Formats: sequence, C-alpha cells, structure tokens
Amino acid sequence: MDKEAECCSTHLIEGDGTFNGVGLDSFIKQVKLAECGLSYAVVAIMGPQSSGKSTLLNHLFHTNFREMDAYRGRSQTTKGIWIARCPGIEPCTIVMDLEGTDGRERGEDDTAFEKQSALFALAVSDIVLINMWCHDIGREQAANKPLLKTVFQVMLRLFSPRKTTLMFVIRDKTKTPLENLEPVLREDIQKIWDSVPKPEAHKHTPLSDFFNVQVVALSSYEEKEEQFKEQVANLRQKFFHSIAPGGLAGDRRGVVPASGFSFSAQQIWKVIKENKDLDLPAHKVMVATVRCEEIANEKYSSFVANEVQILATI
Repeated sequence: MDKEAECCSTHLIEGDGTFNGVGLDSFIKQVKLAECGLSYAVVAIMGPQSSGKSTLLNHLFHTNFREMDAYRGRSQTTKGIWIARCPGIEPCTIVMDLEGTDGRERGEDDTAFEKQSALFALAVSDIVLINMWCHDIGREQAANKPLLKTVFQVMLRLFSPRKTTLMFVIRDKTKTPLENLEPVLREDIQKIWDSVPKPEAHKHTPLSDFFNVQVVALSSYEEKEEQFKEQVANLRQKFFHSIAPGGLAGDRRGVVPASGFSFSAQQIWKVIKENKDLDLPAHKVMVATVRCEEIANEKYSSFVANEVQILATI
C-alpha cells in the first residue's frame, strides 16, 4: 500500500474555520479508528510559519503533508488543520498539522484562528509538538513566545486539564549542547507561565499540573540532512506505545473512546468557534450519552430486522 493510501490525509478544518465533518467520518472509516476503543493517540504540531513543521511530521511519522518548497521562498503551505494516520506506529496514532503562527497571509490582527486551533489541539491531543528555532532560546522577541502565551491562556479555559505532553522540538541546533540549552528554555517557559493571568482556582497551580514538558533537539534538515534523519528516526521510537505507563502520553486524562472521536471533535470545534469556555468533563458525559443512544438505536434496528427475517421464515 502506498504512503498516501496508508496516511489518508484529510483537510479537517479549512482556513476559514469550516469543519469537514464528512471528511473526518470518511477518514475514521478508512483508518478503522472506531475499532480502537481507548487504544489510540492524537499528536498535534504547532509553531511559526515556514519552520518546517510538515517536513518534520513527514519524516517522523511517514505522513505526506504538503511541505514548503525552499527554492520558491517562504510562504504558507498548511492552511487550517490537516489530519493523517501515522503508518507503522502502535497504538493507532493520528497526527494533526496546524497552520503556522505569525504568518503574513493572515496578518497581525487575525489571531482568532490561531487561538482557536491551539485550543482545539490542546483539547483533543495527547501530545503537542512545539516547533521552534534554536536561536530563539533565551531571546525576548522569540517567535514562539506569543504562541506559548496563547497555548497557556487557552489551556486555562479547559476546566479540567488533560495533562498534555508538550514536546519542544528545537530546530537547527547549534554546537551548544542540549544540556545547556534545556535549562534556559525551561526558564523561558516558566516565565511565560508565570506571566499569564490565571483564574482564582489556578492562581498558584504549577505548570506541571497542566503539562508534561519534554525537550528534544534536531540538526538542520537543509545543512545536515543525514544527521537530521538519524535523530528523527530515534525520536520516532518514543511514539511507539506512547499511551502505556511511562510512555510519552502515559499520564493523559479524560480520553474519549475512538468511536466518539468524530462527534467529540466536531462539538469541541463548535464550542470554540462560539468563543465559549470548554467544560471537558461535561463534554465527555455528553459524548458518552450520545454514543449510548446511537448504540441502543443500532441494536434496536438490528433486533427489528432479525425479527422481520424470523417472521418471514415462519
């Protein structure tokens, strides 16, 4: 089977915010997601435009997201949110490629979609990759700082945090060792968390209650391609059995059964578009109720059909 058929990449949310429900249902059927129960993982990536997010995903998960052509200049390739399955990784792992932040196509004032897509990713993902430049670490005007502020602010709008794993992927690593870069990055992250206004209930909540923070570094894809590929192959191993205890998403909470994923994702996006806070525990109960009704209706229809067949043979 070729890569395209295995990945089944689908445009989940258009650049104008339209949710592709029909496409998602078709995707779920193709990858047989509904059969997975709780044994599946969702990964998302966010970061500045033209920072190589799609390229990283394609090497890391063997997906086929559209990549920027370096020879044609830096411009937006991912519009809205795309979704694909990661071939060869167990449990079934779904990855979302989010539109780049701070892109000139949207302009400075149009950050609404950026915030909405960040909140959506945090609400449905077990692992979120934050793609960032090595030279941004420790810089006051770093490209990822507004994004991180957004992530932390919207996370506080989820009534019950999912304990998402935030994996910071440092791109184009210099000769500075990771053990020297990581403390500076963690200090940056902590400062941003401390600066974000919090509701009374979370005034003194530590970052670790909301996120499991991990840091990895990769060489430049353009200048050290072989080294980059080797590092990415090693990183890929971490995504196998990611939901097992001790795995990347071993601490996750509030997982929606795979059979309810489509309905859940559509409802979450609807609430986000209406600019309401997301009460995830209440949302989970609602998804479970709807699924129970659907299953009951399916069973009843099946029972009636069987009764008709039996009567026809008498």
